[in-house]
Amino acid sequence: MQRFGMMIRLKAGSASTYKRYHAAVWPEVLDKILECNIRNYSIYFKDDLLFSYFEYHGCDLKSDWKKMDSHAKTQEWWAVMQPMQEPLPKRKEGEWWAEMEEVFHLD
Repeated sequence: MQRFGMMIRLKAGSASTYKRYHAAVWPEVLDKILECNIRNYSIYFKDDLLFSYFEYHGCDLKSDWKKMDSHAKTQEWWAVMQPMQEPLPKRKEGEWWAEMEEVFHLD
C-alpha cells in the first residue's frame, strides 16, 4: 500500500460549489476510484487550499491512472472540477494536483 498527499488551490469564490459537488459525488466516479485500487480517500479544505489523502492498494499505479483517465464519466467530473481549481506554481511538470512528500507516519 502507498499513501499519497496532494494539494491544489481553489479559485476564489468556488468553495461552496466545490463542496456541494463533493457532498454528492457521482456514483460512477466513486466506482472507478475503487476499481483503480484507491481507498481511504479524503479531501480537506482550508483558506482556498485543498489537501487530498488516499491509499493506493494496487500493484500497477500507472495502469490504474490510465484506466481512470480514460473513463468517460470521470472525464466529465474533471471537466466540472478543473475550472474551479488552480494548480500550485511549484508542482512537477505534468501534475495537476501537486504531490507532497511524506515526512512522518504513525500507525
